[in-house]
Amino acid sequence: MSYGSQGISEQTDEQSSNLEQDLSQLPQLPPGIFLPAPGKTPRRRTPWPDAIDVIFEKDPACNNIFEALLYPGLWAILYHRTAHALYKAHIPLLPRLISQFARFMTGGIEIHPAAQIGKRFFIDHGAGVMIGETTVIGDNVMLYHQVTLGATGWWRPGPGRKQKRHPTIEDDVTIGVGAAVLGPITVGKGSRIGAMALVLEPVSPNSVVASKPAELLVKSGEPLEKHLELSQGWNGKDPWELDYQI
Repeated sequence: MSYGSQGISEQTDEQSSNLEQDLSQLPQLPPGIFLPAPGKTPRRRTPWPDAIDVIFEKDPACNNIFEALLYPGLWAILYHRTAHALYKAHIPLLPRLISQFARFMTGGIEIHPAAQIGKRFFIDHGAGVMIGETTVIGDNVMLYHQVTLGATGWWRPGPGRKQKRHPTIEDDVTIGVGAAVLGPITVGKGSRIGAMALVLEPVSPNSVVASKPAELLVKSGEPLEKHLELSQGWNGKDPWELDYQI
């Protein structure tokens, strides 16, 4: 009995030694470079087209195809595909009529017919979204409500009127609620833009941008000394004074 246990132990030690030897033969990675951990099992796709399948992928609240068909973001992108095709065919006026009709039907999702949008684009809780004329959006991009992809400054008529004025959003980017990405900048692949962020500069790939969260000025009726500069000198005695300042 003891001989059998010794044999198993020797076999295990031999396997461990072989494994260490195999690992030692692997090339050494440069400092600061790490191999990514194995990803989770890919989600099984639905039989529906990308515009619908992406809803099931990104919104767990969607339970069936009938609910998916009620999403305003889905109808916004379908209207835009039609308007964009007509725009590229140089058909006047009709593309803008379609985009304005889509804005009315979707609760304020306004997409200029000239905007270029890739596959699997999704707007969650679609309402109050604006996407400008020279915007370029890659694949698998997700926006939340009240996102603005706009321009900066006042663009006067002239030779530069049709220049790039709106952002480029690369693949696999998520932009949170109320964020504004303004100007001809690029948000790199795989980046995340947090809620209420104002982005005016290019964002490198795989980056995270977040705005400053709200700060507590008054706790249990008492102003906090470390935030008195934010309360603009309010002494806590007149509540209407703070309401006026806000």
